[in-house]
Amino acid sequence: MFYLIDAQLPPGLAEAMRRSGYDAAHVAEFAMANATDGAIWNEAISRSAVLITKDRDFSLLRAAKRQGPIVLWVRVGNIDNRTLVRQFLAAMPQIVEAVARGEAVIEFVGS
Repeated sequence: MFYLIDAQLPPGLAEAMRRSGYDAAHVAEFAMANATDGAIWNEAISRSAVLITKDRDFSLLRAAKRQGPIVLWVRVGNIDNRTLVRQFLAAMPQIVEAVARGEAVIEFVGS
């Protein structure tokens, strides 16, 4: 499974995911750091990607459309990137299981 990481999250998350064996890229790697939500949504669809985002709008859009990419909604407060990456990678086994079940919107809530 390919994971596309939205602009509000650090590019280092994609790097850490790749080092851990996950196929991931940050939107900045596709010159999409300032792209519209619609363009990012369509990119996720075209790549059959799980869209990882902090933007609630994507989860609402996915629920309303009942189709499109799986949205992994990251709901964390203000934590440093290192902590975010550590918590996220620790949760990846559960995230992978939720993706395999075909859940449309998956929430990741950091501790």
